[in-house]
Amino acid sequence: MNIEEKINRSETRIFKAVFPNTTNHYDTLFGGTAMHMMDEVAFITATRFSRQVMVTVSSDRIDFKKPIPAGTIVELVGRVIHIGNTSLKVGVEIYIEQMYAEGRELAVHGDFTFVAIDEHKKPVSITK
Repeated sequence: MNIEEKINRSETRIFKAVFPNTTNHYDTLFGGTAMHMMDEVAFITATRFSRQVMVTVSSDRIDFKKPIPAGTIVELVGRVIHIGNTSLKVGVEIYIEQMYAEGRELAVHGDFTFVAIDEHKKPVSITK
């Protein structure tokens, strides 16, 4: 399997409903909750790509383009966008869908960097 096929096979999509217990006083999704969901999807994507123990080492610029209202459905999409020697970067997007209307729009985008580690928590090469 070549790298592009591996990237395509590791793409991760998760759908969630935005319930009131995850929203702030503006009735929109807490930013920290969105970041938590994004890191989880990024971790799954990185692990599916490498099949190695991966840890988050950074999150780069998370852009909140639109608020995510309670009562909507969100789709989180994670995709490997860069592969280094011991690290890789995963781009994550959150799309909003209204429950009872067609269409969707990009709400949040961010990049997360992961490092592959061994049993001693030392960086190791990513299997390509």
